[in-house]
Amino acid sequence: MIRRPRLTGRGQVFLALGVVVVALGTLLGYPDITRAGVLVTGLPVLAVVVGWRPPPPVTLQRLVSPTLVAPDQPADVELVLRGRGTRLSPLQVAEEQLDPLLGAGPRFLLPRMDPGERHTVRYRVASTSRGAHPLGPLRLERRDPFGMTTASVQLPGESHLLVLPRIEPLGPGRVHGGGLGREGQVPHMVALHGEDDVSIRAYRDGDDLRRVHWPTTAHRGELMVRQEDRPARRRAVLLLDARARAYGDAAEAFEWAVRAVASLAVHLGEDGYAVHVVGAGEPGRTDLLAALRSLALVEPTADALTPYVSDAHALTADGAVVVAVVADHDPEAVLAVPAVRSPGSLGVALVLDTTSFSDDPEVRGWAVPDDGELVPIFTAAGWRTRTVRDGDTVADVWAAAVPPSPGRRADLAGLR
Repeated sequence: MIRRPRLTGRGQVFLALGVVVVALGTLLGYPDITRAGVLVTGLPVLAVVVGWRPPPPVTLQRLVSPTLVAPDQPADVELVLRGRGTRLSPLQVAEEQLDPLLGAGPRFLLPRMDPGERHTVRYRVASTSRGAHPLGPLRLERRDPFGMTTASVQLPGESHLLVLPRIEPLGPGRVHGGGLGREGQVPHMVALHGEDDVSIRAYRDGDDLRRVHWPTTAHRGELMVRQEDRPARRRAVLLLDARARAYGDAAEAFEWAVRAVASLAVHLGEDGYAVHVVGAGEPGRTDLLAALRSLALVEPTADALTPYVSDAHALTADGAVVVAVVADHDPEAVLAVPAVRSPGSLGVALVLDTTSFSDDPEVRGWAVPDDGELVPIFTAAGWRTRTVRDGDTVADVWAAAVPPSPGRRADLAGLR
């Protein structure tokens, strides 16, 4: 988009001064003063006429590395500008337009460029806030030699930097409580000689002691168990309450909920679970990175909670660990959530006390340190329940709801 030349403050002063001088010279009968006034008036007018001619075009290529980052992780941006046309481009001031959450955009002087000449500028950005932050467009501004006029052009093209939710480490403990589901089950294998294809592996916390293979245990000096089937991948369902009306002016409560679901998705994914996130993205997918992308972009919605409860119920019908992160406002809308947990499976409910998260200090003063209406309902339905208040960390709340037990962990430090 090209913006035609307009007078600067200096140009407006010259134009007004010239008009006044012309008027005074005419009234007082001084032709020399009148001619001087015409000259002063003509300078800004001439600058506008000359500046009306568009400059040679400049192309822009913006490279972002990486395009997906964690909070506070810097990303490098490279701007490659190339002159086009048949003329020498003028001296211009360039300014990159950035999302305010990324800070002030860089401003630099773009030198004159011959056709085909290339100029590269690099800068670095980072943000503490999740979301897709726009980079660009780039605005070029030029002035005439006398500073009478200014004209600008906005180079097309934007890029985005996706900042994932902040991931809190939740400790090395493993999660127990059912949740086989149907993720990646492999049929029982039969050997050619008619015997089951049995493999031996080290004992893990929670294994049935009846499967201990005593000869191998005696030989190796540690408990070993028979693994007659390839283990099915356990399923975990995370339900995010994204109702805008449930949070009101407690925006930080919603951010806590998103941060909790993201942290739990990574935690359970490391523990071997196939993780489904309901309330952000596609609930049927188990791609952890796709779930984190969806959580980076999720915003409070006007939709009711009922469709998401139905999606979660369909995923937990065959057994699954289910974690619900819900707001305590409008508890009637949450009454269907406790039924999502299937019998014998682990269900954890994190209920946010939205009053304690309110942006209004006066409202925060009304917060009462009790469990509200939802906690007893979830507890009576067999859920492990915790009330979340402003200042609580995801790690502390999760440890209180599900005491850790030792187990092996994979390392996804790249997501943190």
